[in-house]
Amino acid sequence: MKLKAKNLSLQIVVLFLFYSCANHGQLIYVTKLPKSLEENSGIAAYNDNSAWFIEDSGNDDIITKVDYRGEVLKELKVKNGKNKDWEDLTEDKKGNLYIGDFGNNNSSRKNLVIYKLPNPEYESGDHITAEQITFRYPEQKKFPPKKNERLYDAEAFFHYNNYLYIFTKNRADPFTGESLVYRVPDTKGDYEAEFLGKITPCNDWDTCRITSADISPDGKTVALLSTGKIWTISNVDLEDLPNSTLEEIDLLVRSQLESITFIDNTTLLLSDEETKTDGGNLYKYELK
Repeated sequence: MKLKAKNLSLQIVVLFLFYSCANHGQLIYVTKLPKSLEENSGIAAYNDNSAWFIEDSGNDDIITKVDYRGEVLKELKVKNGKNKDWEDLTEDKKGNLYIGDFGNNNSSRKNLVIYKLPNPEYESGDHITAEQITFRYPEQKKFPPKKNERLYDAEAFFHYNNYLYIFTKNRADPFTGESLVYRVPDTKGDYEAEFLGKITPCNDWDTCRITSADISPDGKTVALLSTGKIWTISNVDLEDLPNSTLEEIDLLVRSQLESITFIDNTTLLLSDEETKTDGGNLYKYELK
């Protein structure tokens, strides 16, 4: 019996060392996410010891709160909010939470929507009710457009000063690298998204498609995420985003990073989807 106990202790130590020493590049490993979030696609944080998550298409209409040990603290069913393809989360300074249901792989959707929820930290039951912000891209004329015009998928947005800023994910063939930047008001209604211009992080299909975004609490830094890279915009002018200077940070890892959020002005939380070989983790990254 003592031998078995020693072997079990050794296995626990080896498992801890594996996750602590695995190749996460420049990312700081925080915890393994629960299996129920293996297709996580968005993250938002209200404090520095837990975060809220969503999953993308094919999963339940649920938001999930997880602590830094990977334990599920709360699950809330979203009423009036069907998960067609939830792709990102963001929150405003009043505590409202927004779900971006704008995943649109073939640029064929006509039912794009952002769900606005009250602060989930204060919900005592098992559900939360959403308001709908529906919108469309006025520049898109065909559904779907030709392959070289498939620029209307989106997996990234953030909130600032009464607007939601959306960055599209380029799926054009041939690949151009550009992301279209739009914004819509943060109040219930139906809108034509306002086109602000284009940004081009880089032109490599594997590492240049934007999968999540956030803005720092002081409104000075925007972070854009892709598979293995972060682009930051410092001293950002939200009225002139397309002319901003992007600074590239190679995270030295190529897992399927899907989510990013600021927990203070220099600290980021990130997560990736779980695949057969890696991912399914929560990370931190400190901006220099």
